[in-house]
Amino acid sequence: MLAIVESMALHGLTGYLVNVQIDVSPGLPHWEIVGLPDISVRESKERVRTAIKNSGIEFPSRRITVNLAPANTKKEGSFFDLPIAIGILLATGNLRKVNIDNTVFMGELSLDGTLNKINGVLPMCIEALKLGIKRVILPAVNAKEASVVSGLEVIGVRNLYETIKFLKGEIKITPEQIDVQKMFEKNIKYNIDFAEVKGQENVKRALEIAAAGGHNCALIGSPGAGKTMLARRLPSILPDLSFEEALEVSKIHSIAGVLNENSLVLTRPFRAPHHTISSVALVGGGKIPKPRRNKFGTFRSIIFR
Repeated sequence: MLAIVESMALHGLTGYLVNVQIDVSPGLPHWEIVGLPDISVRESKERVRTAIKNSGIEFPSRRITVNLAPANTKKEGSFFDLPIAIGILLATGNLRKVNIDNTVFMGELSLDGTLNKINGVLPMCIEALKLGIKRVILPAVNAKEASVVSGLEVIGVRNLYETIKFLKGEIKITPEQIDVQKMFEKNIKYNIDFAEVKGQENVKRALEIAAAGGHNCALIGSPGAGKTMLARRLPSILPDLSFEEALEVSKIHSIAGVLNENSLVLTRPFRAPHHTISSVALVGGGKIPKPRRNKFGTFRSIIFR
């Protein structure tokens, strides 16, 4: 039997729709995933198999074929675990008469069926809304982040068993909601402030002009003159982020996996790459450049030219 479940994937800083097609047919037990999956997607076979078994459902000893469409785009990440598991349960008849129209599933499964946190939820939910998706089912730890996108019904689930119960209508889960307007009304504070700088009147005047006009500014001087100290405090005199700007910044943090507990970055970011950094290292590297963590816990930025 064939089942189709919708999910999302990442391409750079944007998401795109993926149709997870699962066919369960008679034959020798065999499982194949096609559609240009990477290693993390291929390894989902063992995670999904064990999670279904530990959720109290017998795993089918049949031939299983999973296709991730569009098949000409490479799929990366572990957020296909949940849609693959739901598709197998639908194809084997363990889930009957459930409505998954206009619903996207995302989530990484543990061996006991628990849903782990995934990265890049915010850009994927933004794109899902543009495509007309009405509901998103994802790990509960990511629900607050996804609820920033107004217009989506965000259902946060803790494990596969709870997801099955929700789809069958045996339990109710209140959609996650967040008041974005109230977040912007709060007094946004920076850890360091431009007003803390004593002296340096000429440099401060130059930075104020650069901030007011949106100009570039080069600080040149001997070590210890205060160049970095002044530059780090420049964001505190810039205008507050608009909602659209906050979304753009938060998307990068979400993909890098360093999004704060507020689920939305409200302060202007500051990055200080070393002057000897190469262009490849600055962009992030890879065939599809993306924000990556470094050994210091921060991440490299993406430069658009």
